[in-house]
Amino acid sequence: MPSGIVFDVANTEEQFNQILRLQQENLVNLISEEQQARHGFVFAEHTLALLKRMATYLPQVVALSDNKVVGYNLALHVSMKNEVPKLIPMFHEFEQSKYKDRPLVTYKFMVGGQVCVDKNFRGQGLMSKLYHETKNRLPSGYELCVTEVAARNIISLKAHEKMGFEVVNTYNDGKELWNVVVWNLDNPTNPQ
Repeated sequence: MPSGIVFDVANTEEQFNQILRLQQENLVNLISEEQQARHGFVFAEHTLALLKRMATYLPQVVALSDNKVVGYNLALHVSMKNEVPKLIPMFHEFEQSKYKDRPLVTYKFMVGGQVCVDKNFRGQGLMSKLYHETKNRLPSGYELCVTEVAARNIISLKAHEKMGFEVVNTYNDGKELWNVVVWNLDNPTNPQ
């Protein structure tokens, strides 16, 4: 584990606001194309109220350094599929996707709502550790973690694949080419 990093579940307004700050620093429409290609980016924009609501369903795991959020992994419960308008096409694709010859929606899955690591803490395996911490804190019975990664977000896609995520579908929403990726929670790759 990187020195001085502690993993926890976000539960204070200060931690949620720090997640939003880190999100803004990496939001696709707020950073240059060069930054996007070099460091990756996040797509969906959350609000404080939405994060608090997400936290009532599933753990919103954070990596902390000196009590400051330096990474997060947001977990989205499938019942919230209509609450983030930008993600509605993603859920539609989940309904069209298969994993191991079964419709994806026949599995009990959580949605990787977004993962992000502060640029000063990258290269330390934090993304994988955040996902594993989320897995360890989920209520029992979850079989898969499912999310999507923009095809042009090569940094994120490679990191997800290195962790054991598998691309099960690709689609174009008219603006972006997306990869639907699945992580088998019963057989995860060990964290880096």
